[in-house]
Amino acid sequence: MSLRPFRDIKRKKTKIINVGNVKIGGNHSISVQSMTNTLTKDAKSTIKQINDICEEGADLVRVSCPDEESTFALKEITKHSQVPIIADIHFHYKRAIEAAENGAKCLRINPGNIGDKLKIYEILKAAKNNNCSLRIGVNAGSLEEDILEKYREPCPEALVESALRNIKILEDQDFFNFKISVKSSDVFLSIASYRQLSKKCDYPLHLGITEAGSFIPGSIKSAIGIGTLLLEGIGDTIRVSLSDDPVKEVKIGNEILKSLNLRNRGVKIISCPSCARQAFPVINTVKILEEKLSHIKTPITLSIIGCVVNGPGEASMTDVGITGGGKGNNMLYLSGVQKEKILNEDLIIKVINKVEEKAAEIEKNS
Repeated sequence: MSLRPFRDIKRKKTKIINVGNVKIGGNHSISVQSMTNTLTKDAKSTIKQINDICEEGADLVRVSCPDEESTFALKEITKHSQVPIIADIHFHYKRAIEAAENGAKCLRINPGNIGDKLKIYEILKAAKNNNCSLRIGVNAGSLEEDILEKYREPCPEALVESALRNIKILEDQDFFNFKISVKSSDVFLSIASYRQLSKKCDYPLHLGITEAGSFIPGSIKSAIGIGTLLLEGIGDTIRVSLSDDPVKEVKIGNEILKSLNLRNRGVKIISCPSCARQAFPVINTVKILEEKLSHIKTPITLSIIGCVVNGPGEASMTDVGITGGGKGNNMLYLSGVQKEKILNEDLIIKVINKVEEKAAEIEKNS
C-alpha cells in the first residue's frame, strides 16, 4: 500500500543522455550519485567504497582523478564497479583523455579550468571514441576570469553565462551527450541559477548544493535547495555533498526523492516524535527498525506511532503499522486492517517479520 501523493510533480522534459547503462533525462528516473573520498590510485580501497555506496542505492559514483596513477587505476576500478564511474577532472586535459580510455563512462570537467579550447576538443574526441558522456560543471568558486570581471561577483547570470558558453563549445563540435550543473554553496544562488538555466536549455541538469557542510547542516541545505528545484520539475540527477561518509550522501539523496514520491526504494518509516502518550519507546524502536530493515530494497511503508491519537489514521495508509495501546498492548495493522495485539517486548521482532513477509509477497507478485 503506497501513500498517494497530494499532487504529482510535473518534470521538465529534457534531452536523454547515456552514462554507461544509466539513462538520464526525459522520463527516466532521477539518479542519485556520490563521490569517493579514497585515493583513487588505491584501487582496492576505492572499489570497496564504491561497493558500499552502491549498496546504499547509488546509481552512479564519481572518483577524483588528479594524477596519472589515478586515471590508470580506473581500468581496474571500472571492472569491479556495479555502476558507471564518473571521472572528476580539473585543470589537466590529459587526465580526462586517460580516464575515458580507461573505462570512465562520464567526465566531469569545468571547462573554465581546462582553458584552451583545443584541449577541450581533444577531450571531446576521446569521449566520442570511448562512448563517454560529459558533465559541464560550473561552480561559483571557479568562474572564468572575464565572466567574473563582468559581473564582479558570482551571481545567477554569471553561472548561466558560463554554462551557455561551454554548451556552445560542445555543440559546435557535434557533441551532445552531456549534462550540466551550476552549483554554489549558497542555496539561493544555486536555486536561482538552475531556474534560469532550465529556461534557456533542455539538456539534463545535475543538481547539488556544493560544499554544503557537515552531516546535519549539509543535509538540510541540500534538502532545501535540491528539494525546491525538484518540486518545480527541475533536475535529472542529484548529488548531496557532505563533509561525511559518502554512503550518507546517498542515504540523504534517496530520502529527498522518497519524500517527494520521486523514488520508491526500501522501507519508508512514518513515525511520531514521541511524547508522554507513547505506549512504547518510539525513538529507540525506530532506530532499531531502521537498522534491522536496511537490507530490504522493496518499497514498503511502515508507520510507528506511539499512541491512538494519530496511529490508526497513519496505519490505515501504510503496508505495516503499529499503534501504541494501553498496558503495553499495541495494535498491528496490515494493509490498513487491524490484525492483532502485540506486547512491547515482542514488537520489534514482530514488525521485522511482517515487513519481510510483505516484501517477499510484493516481490513474488511483481
